Amino acid sequence: MAGSIESFTITTEAEALADLTERLKRTRWPDALDDAGWDFGTNLDYMRGLQRYWLEDYDWERERQRLNRFPHYRYDHDGLPIHFIHAPGKGPDPLPLLMTHGWPGSFLEMTRILPLLTDPGAHGGDARDAFTLIVPSIPGYGFSGRPRRRGMNVEAVADIWAELMTALGYRRFGAQGGDWGSWISIALALHHPERLSGLHLNYVSTRFRPDLGPGTPPLTEEEEHYLKTVARWADAEGAYMAIQGTKPQTLSFGLADSPIGLAAWILEKFRGWSDNEGVPEDVITRDDLITNVMIYWLTNTIHSSMRFYSEARAKLLHLKPGEHVTVPTGVVRLPREIPMPPRRWVERAFNLKHWTSLARGGHFAALEVPELLAADIRAFFRPLRS
Repeated sequence: MAGSIESFTITTEAEALADLTERLKRTRWPDALDDAGWDFGTNLDYMRGLQRYWLEDYDWERERQRLNRFPHYRYDHDGLPIHFIHAPGKGPDPLPLLMTHGWPGSFLEMTRILPLLTDPGAHGGDARDAFTLIVPSIPGYGFSGRPRRRGMNVEAVADIWAELMTALGYRRFGAQGGDWGSWISIALALHHPERLSGLHLNYVSTRFRPDLGPGTPPLTEEEEHYLKTVARWADAEGAYMAIQGTKPQTLSFGLADSPIGLAAWILEKFRGWSDNEGVPEDVITRDDLITNVMIYWLTNTIHSSMRFYSEARAKLLHLKPGEHVTVPTGVVRLPREIPMPPRRWVERAFNLKHWTSLARGGHFAALEVPELLAADIRAFFRPLRS
């Protein structure tokens, strides 16, 4: 029934795991230059080591049981199931907080930070800073359903999130996110400002544009430098965005058929975008990395997740002339994040109340530095709770 909410448990058929094992064993490896390193993409020796670990040491059943300790549900949006975690806070007045993941992540990104936010008193914090956490999976990702029609863009997802929060009984709530989670949270702030007590972002996209039209202040030297940095980054690192925004179906045939191909496509971003010293395991556990890939593999959602880029390309979320995000906004910068705009650029678009920089971390902050990010989220929302 549309609008219904039911509890959900992650299950896996034995046949699916047996098929995965056989595919891993039958991997057909590409060649590589002797001194390639990571210069041309995911390193061959790294992937060989990951394959051995995946086959010999990784335990999906253990990971599945760990994930199922969280309270999972699915919401029926007009026949499209929306998966989410709904974890009540432990404190005198927990604030509902909607946290949204990005690509190539999943709801798994929030599992390390979740207890720090829902039960701060048990983790060196103040119980008065507790949040009730709602962590949905974007449509087309993981255990949410795969859209069959065009139009499931960031604004459509924001509307679904508002609908979900109404179904859960939350009139006002906070929103937090990075990557696509930041886009969706910004769309929530634009289309449903009366619902949000605050907006906290650990990433503002290189493609998000404030109003720069007639009558707005000229770009500062710092902003000009930022745009040049973005252009250089897009030239060197933006190939994935171009293909996922134009021809994701073509790419999906290979990634949906090969678990090593899928892992290589995903883990190259975890290596390139996280605050590591050479491999993503420097900051994110190998089990978490593989479990995130497993969520894509077992649900066969790599194409539907990549297609989100095509939807965003078809309908860009830019501010219209005179438009401004009025919701109180906090932005945190991380040293190994992909290009982030300077403060002046952010102030053009947002009602900026909080601007901080963390000492460590990259694009996957909730997994890399959950303690640091949790402390910043608590600090931002503390004056907005009344």
